[in-house]
Amino acid sequence: MEQRSQVESALGGAAYGMLFVLGVVMGVVGGFTHSAWPGLPVVSAVLWLVLIFGVSLGAGRLMGGRAAAAVTSAGWVLVSSAFSLRLGAGDLVIAGDASGHVYLYGGMVAAVAAFLMLPSSGGSWLLRGYPEEGSAPPGRVQQGR
Repeated sequence: MEQRSQVESALGGAAYGMLFVLGVVMGVVGGFTHSAWPGLPVVSAVLWLVLIFGVSLGAGRLMGGRAAAAVTSAGWVLVSSAFSLRLGAGDLVIAGDASGHVYLYGGMVAAVAAFLMLPSSGGSWLLRGYPEEGSAPPGRVQQGR
């Protein structure tokens, strides 16, 4: 396994932190503008779905794994979930109308779709198979011949 230096680890952590902040910013801006077009509010919500999908997929491809898409989407989901709660005074950022439902639930589907479209970095544990002939399966000690 390749060893990473402390500088590389710090840069990786900073990159994931910035992706989380990007997701938070997208959630804040999208929460207030998902129904921005007065005549066609659902169209602006659908445009936000495309943006959420594209940014999550792009982050995962640029960082080389699913974790980047998950971190970006987590920032968006955190803010969007908070914006969908009704406060004591009745204030609500993401309303329960058609554009709000398309933005909130469609955005979650878009985030999951972007996550699933990215390849996993470690490979599937189901597809690793058994070791070559002559070596013992994992957990067993090979006996002499």
